[in-house]
Amino acid sequence: MMCKEFWDEIEFTVNQIVDRQREDLLKAGRRFIPNLTTEDILQPNDYNELEMNPLFRFEEGVLAGAQTIQMALLALKKESHFFELVDHDM
Repeated sequence: MMCKEFWDEIEFTVNQIVDRQREDLLKAGRRFIPNLTTEDILQPNDYNELEMNPLFRFEEGVLAGAQTIQMALLALKKESHFFELVDHDM
């Protein structure tokens, strides 16, 4: 597999992880607030039921970690010489 194809597969997988975790966070929030929306989970401090909820905050932390990896990979990809360096080592 070429470097670019390998990179695309990693990026696709990380995006899937982030999307799935966002769904899990929404599902966790809806256990306490059934009509919670995807916009609502961006500001959980607006809801007392979520503010100090350990399950919701745990899932929120997992999402934040996955998004951190997503952003780090994006930054690495945008570095001007990343693919040149990787292709050179292969």
